[in-house]
Amino acid sequence: MYVHVPKNLKTPAPVLVAVHHCQGSASGYNGETKYSSLADQHNFIVIYPNSRSSGGCFDVASQATFTHNGGGDSQTIINMVKYAVEKLGGDADKVFVVGTSSGAMMTNVLVAAYPDVFKAGSVYSGVPAGCFAVSGATATQDPPGWSNSCANGQNIKTAQQWGDLVRSFYPGYNGTRPRLQIFHGTADTTLRYPNYAEQLKEWSNVFGLTTSKNASNTPQSGYTQTIYGEGTATTAQLVGYSAQGVGHTVPQHESMDLAFFGIV
Repeated sequence: MYVHVPKNLKTPAPVLVAVHHCQGSASGYNGETKYSSLADQHNFIVIYPNSRSSGGCFDVASQATFTHNGGGDSQTIINMVKYAVEKLGGDADKVFVVGTSSGAMMTNVLVAAYPDVFKAGSVYSGVPAGCFAVSGATATQDPPGWSNSCANGQNIKTAQQWGDLVRSFYPGYNGTRPRLQIFHGTADTTLRYPNYAEQLKEWSNVFGLTTSKNASNTPQSGYTQTIYGEGTATTAQLVGYSAQGVGHTVPQHESMDLAFFGIV
């Protein structure tokens, strides 16, 4: 784990969890992204979890990780958040998560299993929460379980089925759900493009959203923005970005993340 705490931090401060990709690391993701420098400008704490697997992938395949307070990598990350809130001056009411690839998968899992912790998430080239489930996978195996069918975009469900899967991560939870911003490239050959539509189906059901509107070439040429329900790109519960011709992964849009989270 690597934690970036700005000098002269004003507390309580927002907390951002930034989750790296496979073959990545906490320090590597810090270097690849601009969150730490932005934290210095905008007064927030950044937590970079570090995968314990030899290949740098997070466990997004085991039932433990999918279960609220069930253990696995998801609960390990939650413990990091608790530390930041209790020891570093983090604001428990302003906790957010962003991730790329394996970290994007974990972002979906975290907001599904711990909706009481996170206020919003931003997903770069991931898969629906629960899509990567592997029968018999354990939280400590190395490497973590891998689902070819999910990676290849072959795990297709109805919106209701996906939504029920999310709700099963924390049975009985009736509180507010974290807002989601989701990016995916049409030319992704690692976590294939059908996973984009499946994520939007999943979360639109969780949020109970049935209407959407598209805007082409937004926020840049080749990107199509989809806003579900009411609100704007920074206030809606669910916003998607399809990136034409972009592979794995969609480049980080840090300023958009901070705007979506309400940090700036």
